[in-house]
Amino acid sequence: MLYFCFSLAAVLLAAHEQFDDIEGQVCADLGCGCGTFAAGLCSLSADYCFGFDIDSYALKICVDNMDNLEIYNADFVQCDVSKVDKRNSPRLENCVDTVFMNPPFGTKGNKGADISFLSAAIYMSRNTVYSLHKSSTRRFILKKAQQWGVEAEVVAELRFDLPAVYKFHKCETQDVQVDFLRFSKIRRSVA
Repeated sequence: MLYFCFSLAAVLLAAHEQFDDIEGQVCADLGCGCGTFAAGLCSLSADYCFGFDIDSYALKICVDNMDNLEIYNADFVQCDVSKVDKRNSPRLENCVDTVFMNPPFGTKGNKGADISFLSAAIYMSRNTVYSLHKSSTRRFILKKAQQWGVEAEVVAELRFDLPAVYKFHKCETQDVQVDFLRFSKIRRSVA
């Protein structure tokens, strides 16, 4: 069974109600895991949703979740999202309208993973990217967006209670401050 984290459901609803970036759009969920964003996007009337994840076991759970929820306007691809770029994936440029993602935070053994995911998302999206990032990286993320010529804004500040998963985690859970950011491509008129 698929369970929505309240804050993830809330951020999807905010994007839907405030910005109208979901209904009737082709969306992607990068690093989709068990499909929380993908299921939410389809439930909020996305025309279609593509999920991408490197983990075959997570994708199996994701597909099972979609079947259990009777969601059929979604497909899932096993791939390394951090490798998606113009050289490796020319057909994925501007292939979807809106991207949602909860990328790896880019700490410890995943240094830079969040930026690789964000770069791939901006490459794949025609319009808008929504992404969760540690609040402590906000200044760096906003600077990257500016370098890439993309508008960025913090839509919400959230607190996630993350359970210990790895041996190096010292506490059972950790409260992490997270920003929900919206990135939009700057439209330039051609005269």
